[in-house]
Amino acid sequence: MTVTRGEPAREGADDKGDTADASEDGVPGAGAPAGGVPGDGYVPSERRRARERHQRARARRATAVAALSTLVTAAVLYLVVVSAPGWPRTKETFFSAHYAREAFPKVLEGLWLNVRLLLICGVAVLVLGMLIAVARTLRGPVFFPLRVLAAAYTDFFRGLPLIINLMIVVLGVPALRLQGVTVDPVLLGGTALTLTYSAYVAEVFRAGIESVHPSQRAAARSLGLTNRQALRYVVLPQAVRRQVPPLLNDLVSLQKDTGLVSIGGAVDAVRAADIIVGRSLNYTPYIVAGLVFVALTIPMTRFTDWVTARTDRQRAQGGSL
Repeated sequence: MTVTRGEPAREGADDKGDTADASEDGVPGAGAPAGGVPGDGYVPSERRRARERHQRARARRATAVAALSTLVTAAVLYLVVVSAPGWPRTKETFFSAHYAREAFPKVLEGLWLNVRLLLICGVAVLVLGMLIAVARTLRGPVFFPLRVLAAAYTDFFRGLPLIINLMIVVLGVPALRLQGVTVDPVLLGGTALTLTYSAYVAEVFRAGIESVHPSQRAAARSLGLTNRQALRYVVLPQAVRRQVPPLLNDLVSLQKDTGLVSIGGAVDAVRAADIIVGRSLNYTPYIVAGLVFVALTIPMTRFTDWVTARTDRQRAQGGSL
């Protein structure tokens, strides 16, 4: 009888202890003090409020330290630069407000050519790169010559410096005087960019295709799909989704390299700045053109980082890619 009467007493004590612990962490309950949020009876415990105050204090302290260290670093760099013996001459040559105002509208006008090249060459690079990647992954001995040609293409244009490729195409093709072949430096420069970047993009696509597990293709074949249908509807969609971040990185690089078409005489942002530099012997227009390209690149770079982080989160959570 003693044990029987003692067990309910212990259970009641345990319930009270659980209620006290729950109230200490701020969990809604009968023991929670009054004055909480109306409707739910929740009031954070003192320990929880102290922890949140500590976290806010740490965040404010970290922000203050980061801001102070940034200001100190910027001040040191500024003092190092402005105290250099050649700073007055450098400021006049590279950071002239007069020539910056003169160059800015002309650089913006030339930038429109770079944007058009990015859009057109970007589409061409994606299409050609996909075709080359598919050619490299075709199975069967009958496709061996096509695989060899695709591999030779990627090896050659990935190894050939872009500037040399541009010189060969932009300067060499007109020298041949072929009938019906354009001599427009913009078209020839865009062709050279497409040839080089399609080789890099083809390897990105090929890596995505080979990352898809063979069981996916086997399952598609077991459902009655042909090899072409399995590649189109099963393999390629997964491969493209997985390779979106590196593809965006290649497009960012292509955006910057569109300025190299100026070596053939195309008046883009770089060439517009070069014309003003040749007339004034002041290099401020180059700085203006560089800052314009940076301003154009930053949004795409941040978008690439966001897509990469989103893909990593989905992969960590086991979501679809």
